[in-house]
Amino acid sequence: MPEPGAPEVPVSLVSLRVNGTRLSLRLDNRTTLLDALREHLDLVGAKKGCDHGQCGACTVLVGGRRANSCLLLAVACDGSDVTTVEGLAEGERLHPVQEAFVAHDALQCGYCTPGQICSAVGMLAEAAEGHPSYATAPDRLTADSVPGRGAPEPFDALEIRERMSGNLCRCGAYPNIVDAIAEAARS
Repeated sequence: MPEPGAPEVPVSLVSLRVNGTRLSLRLDNRTTLLDALREHLDLVGAKKGCDHGQCGACTVLVGGRRANSCLLLAVACDGSDVTTVEGLAEGERLHPVQEAFVAHDALQCGYCTPGQICSAVGMLAEAAEGHPSYATAPDRLTADSVPGRGAPEPFDALEIRERMSGNLCRCGAYPNIVDAIAEAARS
């Protein structure tokens, strides 16, 4: 119960499709997507690392694009498709990126892993659509390296590191993360 005379907290009905399920949530307008996922939907894969968009532990896919969920207000995502690490697998079958992370032991403490995996899935989709990165050398662009028409070639460790630069691993599992993503890119 709010105290007498206290201002009312503005709330909104937010409709999201989370991991394939349409949901309606009544949320304080100041609720971040990360807090909506963790506190209202019990989807705790995305982590609150820095809460400033600097570490990538909270990375999810919104409309298929990578997003730091700690920086997005849930009301701004109204009507959006949101995919968390919990929604990548198809039943018991892991997503190819998840399989590659397991095969390459691409984690240590695991805190950043859900964000790393979601970022890798989004990054691979961006590359497949032909979006070059800062590390994509002009001579490595193909005739099809126009957004929507194919990935820049080759997809090497430098390219992976540049594209994943927004996701930090405090344990330093980067070599295995890069190997895992390279394997997933080949499959």
